[in-house]
Amino acid sequence: MKLTIYIINEKMEKFYLEAFKEYEKRLGRYCTIELIQLKKEEQLEKKLNDSSYKILLASTKQTLSSEELASKINDLGVSGKSDVSIIIGSNSAQYDEKLMLSQMEMDAGLKTTILVEQLYRAFRIIHNHPYHK
Repeated sequence: MKLTIYIINEKMEKFYLEAFKEYEKRLGRYCTIELIQLKKEEQLEKKLNDSSYKILLASTKQTLSSEELASKINDLGVSGKSDVSIIIGSNSAQYDEKLMLSQMEMDAGLKTTILVEQLYRAFRIIHNHPYHK
């Protein structure tokens, strides 16, 4: 599975980028993951792959547990939608599904870090691996 996270944000703090790199390394056994930072929302349409399944992280009523996220990822892979784009910080992007991480407002860097942690947890659940060593 290929996951691409698009974040629309001027700058992400170094410690968030380091956290992403750590989870990128951990996720390497399950999928490929890439973080693409964009300064302006207008750049997003040029970057998105038309065949990609697009998930917009934004305020919505739909939230998922870790197990539900694992099931969602597994279902996408089984149904042949193995190229997934996750969009953070957009108000107008076209999407296939809209999800919310939390009802609380948070920095885009923190949102990205929580997202990749949850993706890692989801893949551990899918493969019946313990989360904690």
